Amino acid sequence: MNQTRRPLPILLFCLLAAGAASAAQVAPSAQNKAPEVRSAAVLVLDRADDSVIYSRRASEAAPIASITKLMTALVVLDSSQSLDESLQITAADRARTQNLASRLAVGTKLTRREMLRLALMSSENRAAQALCRSYTGGESSCIAAMNAKAVELGMTHAHFQDATGLSARNVASPNDLAKLVVAANHNELIREFSTTPSYAARVGKQLVQFHNTDPLVRDPEWQVSVQKTGHIAAAGQCLVLQALIDGRDVVIVLLNSIGKYTRVADARRIRKWLSIAELAVAGSQRGSSHSASGT
Repeated sequence: MNQTRRPLPILLFCLLAAGAASAAQVAPSAQNKAPEVRSAAVLVLDRADDSVIYSRRASEAAPIASITKLMTALVVLDSSQSLDESLQITAADRARTQNLASRLAVGTKLTRREMLRLALMSSENRAAQALCRSYTGGESSCIAAMNAKAVELGMTHAHFQDATGLSARNVASPNDLAKLVVAANHNELIREFSTTPSYAARVGKQLVQFHNTDPLVRDPEWQVSVQKTGHIAAAGQCLVLQALIDGRDVVIVLLNSIGKYTRVADARRIRKWLSIAELAVAGSQRGSSHSASGT
């Protein structure tokens, strides 16, 4: 059988043209290379239309550490329990949080509102555990509510084993966590508590100062509306947030960053990358406008 052979130069030209067209669809001219982030899994989402700006391993479930506390806060607030009720840190709370260091000593009494604030801004494990333990029906009901809420939000790869995130069995994908961030951002108290820069709580006879684990909430260049950090050995350093960047409402999910400061550095790199892209688009539009008007 005779086969017609296309001349090699023409074939190569066709392949190169097809590849260029494909690359243009994936990466607009203003964003022709990926941001140089070092987190293992990344998702950058435009809230205007929920389009993905950039992603890496966004559908893979992984341990999420204290990002869990956003879900804990959601179900506690959904329960409509009194925020002014006094809760006490117990020896059981200390044990359930692996006896890790905490400035909330056993016997500390704070309102549910204060426990929520400290769990979200300062990532206090004992506060999150006390919130879950005092949930209507107890800790098991709280965890069940967290998993039910994940289903409700469409977090298809998510599973929760505890309220603090100390369990490596608390897992979700970046796609899942973007849905969690959006849901958290709809709650006024979670927005306020998660972005509180610092807070003084009375622990026994002392007034103890707590600080936010995310330095971006203190950075005047950032407009963060909701955020949560996380870290355990199995999860690495993690950060999720929703912020206004050059007038663009963006969700950023960063999982398993390699160092303590890498997650924040990655967020800053993404912000810079988006800003450069925005400037490039604006410049291109101005050039097109001038060409059309003949100037």
